[in-house]
Amino acid sequence: MKPTPSFEDSLVPLTTDLDIERRVDGLIGRATRSQLWLLFIDSEDVQLPQMMPISGLPYLPDDGAEPIFRNIASVMPQLSADAVIVVWERALPSALTARDAAWLQRIAAACRTANVRLRGMLLSHRTGVRWIPPDDYA
Repeated sequence: MKPTPSFEDSLVPLTTDLDIERRVDGLIGRATRSQLWLLFIDSEDVQLPQMMPISGLPYLPDDGAEPIFRNIASVMPQLSADAVIVVWERALPSALTARDAAWLQRIAAACRTANVRLRGMLLSHRTGVRWIPPDDYA
C-alpha cells in the first residue's frame, strides 16, 4: 500500500506534467471503478483541497459533459481555482478505448466552451496512472 501524501506535499506547486501525474498516482492510484475525478489548482499551481468524484456517467458522452463543466465554471471562483485537472478512472488496461477518446474529446470541448482552463487529463487504469497527451484523444 502506498503512503498517503502529507499536507506539506499538497502545498508543493504542480509545475510539470510529471508533478501532476505523481500527485494523481498518490491520491487516486489505480482504478477501482468507473468515474471522473476533478482536482482543482490555484493560480500558483498549488492543488486545492477539494476533489470531486463524478460517477454514474452515461456510457458515451452525448451531452453529459457540457452541463458538468458549466457548473464547474460557476464554482471555480468560489474555490479560488484557476484550472482543473481531469482524471478518467476505469479498470481497464492503459490504452485508450474509443469510449475514452469520445469522453476526453467532449471534456476538452466542454472546458473550452465553459472557459475552464484544463491543466491536464490523466487516466487511472487497472495498473496505475498515466498522463494523456491531447494527441491521444484529438
